[in-house]
Amino acid sequence: MAAPSIPTAEGVAKTLASSTGSGKPADTVPGVEKLIFAPNDGQYFIGHLEKGDLNDDPFLQFHSWFSQAVSAKVPQPEATTLSTAHFPSGRVSARIVYLKELDTRGFVIYSNWDTSHKAKDIESNPQAALTFWFRELERQVRVEGFTERLTGEESQVYYDTRIRGSRIGAWASRQSTVLRGREELEERVRSVEERFEGEEKIPIPPFWGGLRIVPTVIEFWQGRPSRLHDRFQYARDSPESSTWRIERLSP
Repeated sequence: MAAPSIPTAEGVAKTLASSTGSGKPADTVPGVEKLIFAPNDGQYFIGHLEKGDLNDDPFLQFHSWFSQAVSAKVPQPEATTLSTAHFPSGRVSARIVYLKELDTRGFVIYSNWDTSHKAKDIESNPQAALTFWFRELERQVRVEGFTERLTGEESQVYYDTRIRGSRIGAWASRQSTVLRGREELEERVRSVEERFEGEEKIPIPPFWGGLRIVPTVIEFWQGRPSRLHDRFQYARDSPESSTWRIERLSP
């Protein structure tokens, strides 16, 4: 059987350049209508990045950029996309979570580690990635590495900072499982509230806690005009290595 033909970049460009007569680009697949096509994406002019601007320690470099994002009033700079992949299917999933801690070992988030999709992914494949977007500074940070669970004692410290409703919610929610309706969730919440009525100190659920992403790669990206961005990558051979290589990447 002959191998399927692969469209060339030139062929795709010609297809997109052709018009349907209404000023819209022709569909590349018969019967498929484009719902979004080439929205105005603007240009990046705010800053630039040179190797001499970087700290030798990527954790301190991230702390510096995060602090600048806070000062620039970037909305929720702690919001980050956590990407995971399930083995052996290779299915990739992503969701926005909050960075709750940064230490000299890695980036810490908190979640349900029993029923959630991310829990099942990480059980089969301990590697994960984070992506931060600081729009007002035209910067992003990419993190790739291996995951490790925090101890219950470590997780309890953060858990105690959450408002009571969020601590109750961690017990009540069987994250990512199907609900018959909102009422089922609210009934679980009432049940947990009754269980801990009158108690200010609520223990963390045994299935809930912190996850640290211990990076082997951290990339700092500064937007530049014409998509000629400045990109610098810190990389090391293993999560335990203290030696980081810093290299400029092509945009």
